[in-house]
Amino acid sequence: MINKTTLEKYLNWEYWPTSMFYVPNLPYAFYLAFRAKHAAFFSAANPAIKSSGNGTESKYETIQLVPEKYRPKSILVLPKSNFSNVLKELKIAKIEFPLIAKPDIGFRGLLVKKIDSEYELEEYLNNYPINIIIQEFLDYENECGVFYHRKPNEEKGRISSVTLKNFISVTGDGESTLEQLILNDKRAKLYIDLFKAIHKNKLNDIPKINEMIKLTVIGNHSKGTQFINGNHLISKKLTETFDQLSHSIEGWYYGRVDIKYNNFNELETGLDYKVLEINGIIAEPTHIYDSENYTYFNALKEIRQHWQSLFQISVANHNFKKVPYKSARKFINEMFELRNYISSIKKLQ
Repeated sequence: MINKTTLEKYLNWEYWPTSMFYVPNLPYAFYLAFRAKHAAFFSAANPAIKSSGNGTESKYETIQLVPEKYRPKSILVLPKSNFSNVLKELKIAKIEFPLIAKPDIGFRGLLVKKIDSEYELEEYLNNYPINIIIQEFLDYENECGVFYHRKPNEEKGRISSVTLKNFISVTGDGESTLEQLILNDKRAKLYIDLFKAIHKNKLNDIPKINEMIKLTVIGNHSKGTQFINGNHLISKKLTETFDQLSHSIEGWYYGRVDIKYNNFNELETGLDYKVLEINGIIAEPTHIYDSENYTYFNALKEIRQHWQSLFQISVANHNFKKVPYKSARKFINEMFELRNYISSIKKLQ
């Protein structure tokens, strides 16, 4: 028996599985591979990143490519590290609680968590004996994703997607418990199990009238964050800012940058923002998940258009900069290894 919440997810294409967006586009991918005369042509897009960012790359190593001014303070914790040494590293890096912990290899918000205390951090590290990145918690007001691509033989690139992120919140009425407020919210109730886990000690609390409770601080769709099409914000100045960022990272030409900022003018002019992550060839133009302003077929078309750009960049890198294509067999093996890795992590949850 399918409950009402599950039915709503089935009916709204925004929540459909990833395969629904990529399987229909596979014929186009095969066509591009035929034109490039190589099945893994896309592996040449970002020579600065392992396999151009197919999901197997170290997020810690990738964030180190970003100029220090624009990256969060971060440390990498190896499995079974002495916890007292971890605390010393945090002190040296000037990272204080609350902080963010996440797998060094992962995506779609897998195991990303805001941690408020030493006890929570030690428990997290014990539960997940894998390479973990610990980053400072950036208390910026806003978050967005900017998709940028530039041909390696050109000075200027293009921004094709700006995704504004709306973190789900509920507002108290002085009578309802937090759990009731979540269940009464059209979007929040779709993530009830997630929010029950995050706010397990507060579900029976009754927020005051007009008190706003932010339900998540992790800007991933899987964590309940709403993606809003912000393409109207694409400007010449914003593109110039990302041209500068691209030129400062030798070998990065294609992907989405997830960013924290306070006001858009500071981001647009490059005055103040922080890069949370750089995502390579598996990055999505996430504005397509704004189901109020986009259709499923528009989303499929956008993915094909981005793959066309990926094709042009990869072939240019291969032909003009002599970047080799990765063996298709090796690339496929990496993807199988990634699948097994993700499956093993999920079993720890």
